[in-house]
Amino acid sequence: MPIANAVLRIARPTDRLQEIAAMYCQGLGFERLGEFDDHQGFDGVMVGHPQYGYHLEFTHHRGVKVGQAPTQDHLLVFYLPDEADWLMGCQRMLAAGFRRVAAYNPYWDTSGQTFEDLDGYRVVLQQRAWEA
Repeated sequence: MPIANAVLRIARPTDRLQEIAAMYCQGLGFERLGEFDDHQGFDGVMVGHPQYGYHLEFTHHRGVKVGQAPTQDHLLVFYLPDEADWLMGCQRMLAAGFRRVAAYNPYWDTSGQTFEDLDGYRVVLQQRAWEA
């Protein structure tokens, strides 16, 4: 199978597994796709859309504290060209508990809004189409 057809999982640790999973489900309209408890000391939750070729995994290593995001430039970026969809997405992010922040890289403020989760990781909703 070519790598272009592979499913992409983006994984990161958190100290607030259930809160972060709920936040991303509510804010981005994701579903809980799966979860696991105590796999060799790790708990995890996968969230995303069942039909899409990507999903997020949040993990917690029992007894280990990971703290906040290492920088303000760790981003997930979603391109939403339709203004109504973008505005609704921004409202959902705030309702889910994300905090609107100024982007570390000002490029992202040109056509988008940046939101920070409880761990300090950031999501950008960009109101434009993706062009390679």
